[in-house]
Amino acid sequence: MGNHYRILGLGLAVAGAVFTPVSYFLIKSVPMTAIGISMLILGFTCIALANSRPYISPEACQVMLKTGMENTAALLEELGLRNKAIYLPSAMRDGRPQALIPLQDNEDIVRVQGKLAGRMIVRYGASPDDLAIAVTTPGSINMDMLEGKPGPTADEIEESISYIVVGLLDLASSVEVNMLDGRVNVEIKDASLAYEDIWYYRCLGSPLASIAAAVSCEAMDKPVRVAKESYDGGKCRIELEVLS
Repeated sequence: MGNHYRILGLGLAVAGAVFTPVSYFLIKSVPMTAIGISMLILGFTCIALANSRPYISPEACQVMLKTGMENTAALLEELGLRNKAIYLPSAMRDGRPQALIPLQDNEDIVRVQGKLAGRMIVRYGASPDDLAIAVTTPGSINMDMLEGKPGPTADEIEESISYIVVGLLDLASSVEVNMLDGRVNVEIKDASLAYEDIWYYRCLGSPLASIAAAVSCEAMDKPVRVAKESYDGGKCRIELEVLS
């Protein structure tokens, strides 16, 4: 189906282009001529709106995001994994940040050794039980939108998260980042995505937390995990723990 704005704009522009000279030269009516000019203006405005409209609607994006989240959540639930995911920078994976979830229940990863194999099931330590699954998250995908790798400072991390969340995705009005004692504290104002108490969010964090974690781990070249996440009065507060 064609773009409705473009169809409406072309119709108004053509009608205005015909109606304006007829009203001015033949009917000699100033009010009718003004209506024709207004039709031209509205037509070109609708054409401009058609060019700014995304090729994929927000509803379609939401469906695809929810489908991926539910499939991942079903996998985690089937395996009985309740651990917090560890977000790894692209240097430790195969060119894209991913999240690592230990296969052993209640396993607390504090250190990941070297670059991991680009597979879904990976070994992150020397012990035979140090196995985990690596999954792609909304934050991993959105890293492709950045023009370059962010620096390790709070300002650069804030700028990159804001570029994605505010500038590209229009999910919030502003982002503020502070770093203290091995923690990255992110506050997102007017967040349009609320936290849900579901298996996926408890393990990997919300999409906003996933973006913040992916940007932070990539900027610092260190694994991070979502330690805390809360929503209050439209503000999303995310606390990320930086692992050595």
